[in-house]
Amino acid sequence: MSTPRAIMNWSGGKDSALALHQAQQSGQWHIHHLLTSVNEQHGRVSMHGVRTGLLEAQAQRLGLPLQLLSLPGDVSLETYDQRMNELLRNVEAIGITHSIFGDIFLEDLRLYRETQLLRAGLIGSFPLWQRNTTELIHEFVDLGFRAVLVCINEKHLSADFAGRELDLDLLKDLPTTVDPCGENGEYHSFVYDGPIFSSPISFTKGEVVRRTYTPSGGTDCHSDEPAQNWDTGFWYQDLLVAG
Repeated sequence: MSTPRAIMNWSGGKDSALALHQAQQSGQWHIHHLLTSVNEQHGRVSMHGVRTGLLEAQAQRLGLPLQLLSLPGDVSLETYDQRMNELLRNVEAIGITHSIFGDIFLEDLRLYRETQLLRAGLIGSFPLWQRNTTELIHEFVDLGFRAVLVCINEKHLSADFAGRELDLDLLKDLPTTVDPCGENGEYHSFVYDGPIFSSPISFTKGEVVRRTYTPSGGTDCHSDEPAQNWDTGFWYQDLLVAG
């Protein structure tokens, strides 16, 4: 029996990197390509705010093709579902049967994803599901992954966390109210090195900017998830491709 073919839903952050590592180590799937939602207006990864140039650098070092789902800055949920469904049906048509995610414990988000996949005849896989997040983040660091924080929810963390290295010192500084993996959206990261990369990604830090979002009944302009009424601002560390 042949190994099932899968796409990896890739944000460029720690959860998707660790999920990809575990998926590759398990040998359960043949990872066909990466799939990432990007804001077509700004050319950045949804919610994380990372430039597509750095996303492409990740894909090159992972040795995997990259497929982008480009979304306008303010897209309705209906339009988002339509675009995603069309993409997933095209994926299923070339023999891909599974879609892998780095989600850990958000039940409503998993249900939303699985409902989308079911319409296209695909199966969702969640290698990190219900793992202890303290153990997961220490596993991430112990495996040699390197990452920086690129998006900070100011409701949970102060602006000076933006741009910090995701290491043991940072973990010690996280408030007890913050999930160690940021699973409740407290922070997002950019992974630039680790056991799944052929070489580290070089970058420089740009400015740190604050943004607020007001979705209009659809998906958040920087998110690939159902709309939320954000009652908070976000601090972004801009990263620039070195050289």
